[in-house]
Amino acid sequence: MNILFLTLLDFDSIEEHNIYTDLLREFTKCNYQVFVISPVERRKKQKTRVLKEKNTTILKLKIGNIQKINLIEKGISTIKIEPQFIFGIKKYFSDVKFDLVIYSTPPITFCNAISFIKKRDNAKTYLLLKDIFPQNAVDMGMMSKTGFKSILYKFFRKKEKKLYDISDRIGCMSQANVNYIVKHNKELDSRKVEICPNSIEVIDKSLDENEKVIIRNKYKIPINKKVFIYGGNLGRPQGIDFLIKCIASQKNNKEVFFLIIGDGTEYKKLENYIIYGHQENLKLLRKLDKNEYDTLVASCDIGLIFLDYRFTIPNFPSRILSYMQAKLPVLACTDPNTDLGNVIAEGGFGWWCESNNVEKFKECINKLTEIDIKKMGDNAWKFLCEKYNVDSCVRIILNENIA
Repeated sequence: MNILFLTLLDFDSIEEHNIYTDLLREFTKCNYQVFVISPVERRKKQKTRVLKEKNTTILKLKIGNIQKINLIEKGISTIKIEPQFIFGIKKYFSDVKFDLVIYSTPPITFCNAISFIKKRDNAKTYLLLKDIFPQNAVDMGMMSKTGFKSILYKFFRKKEKKLYDISDRIGCMSQANVNYIVKHNKELDSRKVEICPNSIEVIDKSLDENEKVIIRNKYKIPINKKVFIYGGNLGRPQGIDFLIKCIASQKNNKEVFFLIIGDGTEYKKLENYIIYGHQENLKLLRKLDKNEYDTLVASCDIGLIFLDYRFTIPNFPSRILSYMQAKLPVLACTDPNTDLGNVIAEGGFGWWCESNNVEKFKECINKLTEIDIKKMGDNAWKFLCEKYNVDSCVRIILNENIA
């Protein structure tokens, strides 16, 4: 079987570790031939090239800049992606007949490229639905369903509907995602919508107590406090204003320490709080190499998840998986529409509160400082092995029975 994977994620090898490369690596273990279009932005000044590994061919397709730029350049580059991908397929994969095309959101602008392969090769198509756009942009106030901003919304909503229509099956991150897509897309055949959660190659990343001490000393993190870590994107969707309020509420708590690692549009806001807030039990680090990040996570005690309260779509952040493989319990502060809190409660590996209530956050912190969290960390590891192993995700995509 020949599988084509379309993504905007920039990687040079499927030996890297993330939810997509882990998935592709699992396919190659089944002796499938995997072809990938992983674009490289113009700012990196690299030519289009083809990389080959065992059972894998990666097309590093040169495209315009789409990240950390002004909206006009981002918009133009995004519109050009479809014809660029089709050109790349025609030029570099003209002699390959694909049996299955897998793609993820974001973006929703692969429609024509997917339709081209589907028509040319009679290929099956599978959408990994990782966010629900453009509704998430409406939730964040970046678009509107009325007025001038509605022009963009209507354009992308049309693209979204087309993407769902040409997808033979749609894999959602959780049941709440399935329910949302079916409810808000009445024309969609609900039978092709299913749960295919964020999954990884399950590797035990936990550390023993001596290793934790070494890592904490390296980064000047207290040894005798419960360390809460937040790692990942620092942007609007994460509700950084509320995160700062929560951390500020613990300014005088001598039993806890907060470590924040990441990058994004709201990083400066956190940096300013560090400078002017004079909070001693808080440390902010820029995004780290993945291996270094995973090790630092494992030296902590509890993982934090934050999502903006305004979301009406049910997000399910993949960063929770890095906490679980380090055997950390999780404290999630989110909108009420995601079922992340239900999943955490079902697995018995953490706590949840709504991301508009600092007092509830404080209650959760107080509970966590009074109990032994090791059992909950073990529960997180067990739940990860049972529910989020990439092997299960592959079998779902291939439509195999799962016992």
